[in-house]
Order: sequence, then C-alpha cells, then structure tokens
Amino acid sequence: MSWRIGAAAILAVAVLAAQKYSGPRPEKPDVPYLLHADTLVPAEVVEAKEVKKKDDITYVVEGAGSSAKTPLAGPVFLFEDGQLSAEKLQLYKFEVKNGHREVLFSHKGKLLAKARRIAVNPLGGGLFKVEVDESLENGEYGLTPEGSNQVFCFAVY
Repeated sequence: MSWRIGAAAILAVAVLAAQKYSGPRPEKPDVPYLLHADTLVPAEVVEAKEVKKKDDITYVVEGAGSSAKTPLAGPVFLFEDGQLSAEKLQLYKFEVKNGHREVLFSHKGKLLAKARRIAVNPLGGGLFKVEVDESLENGEYGLTPEGSNQVFCFAVY
C-alpha cells in the first residue's frame, strides 16, 4: 500500500514539473524583471561603489530612487540565466542618504547587512521565478549576485 502512495506522489511531482510556463518572458538574460500580472518591468541595473571609511564598508548606488517600482510587498521576479545564476542572487535593503542609496555592509569586521529571504524556483529553459519570502516595507532594495558589485535595484511603494 505505501509503495502505491509513493508512486502516486512521484507521478504527481513529475506532472507538475512537466508543466510549461506560458507567461511573459524577459527581454534580456541576466536581468531580473518585476512581474506585474502580464507585464514585466526590468530592474534598474547599476554598479555599486564600495566605500571604505575607517572600519566600515558601505556600498553606494547613485540616485535617491529606482526607476523600477512595485506596489507589492512581496515582489516576484522573472530571471533568465545567461552569465549570471539566479541561485546566486541576494536581496538587500538600501538606506537613502544625501541623494544616493547605500547599505552599510560591515563595521569593525562585523557583518551588518543581512540578506532578505528569497526563493528561486526553476520554470524550465533557464527561466526562474524569484520570490521574496517576507513582506517588504516601503523603500529601496537591490538584488545582487553574490560576490559582485552589480545591483538590480527596485523600489517598493
């Protein structure tokens, strides 16, 4: 009896995995796109500048706000792998100061910036759904590949 239940479970997983994604697809690989119903909004692509002062390491992005905006506290992105891997993305919140966005990453060697929880789910053909696992308050955010200064910025309003 238990082997039948196991076989049925495996079959159900296989059927779900075989379903194809039929919604909109990103225009370019390696850029997260905010998913708004049937519309995709590309994240703002920028390079963060690493600023070291005494015992602090801060990453700074020019401009007070991102051009990519979402009203959703739990945004969903579509990401097509190219040179970057969706599994390497991390999400951080920026503080807006003096007309730019920044995140204080470490102070006296202690890591301060905490990556927010995201879930990365494959949709097939190198396409991934990236979902924020927690409710985000209004503000400026950035997805960044681990070990890179490239940042994909967006704002929650």
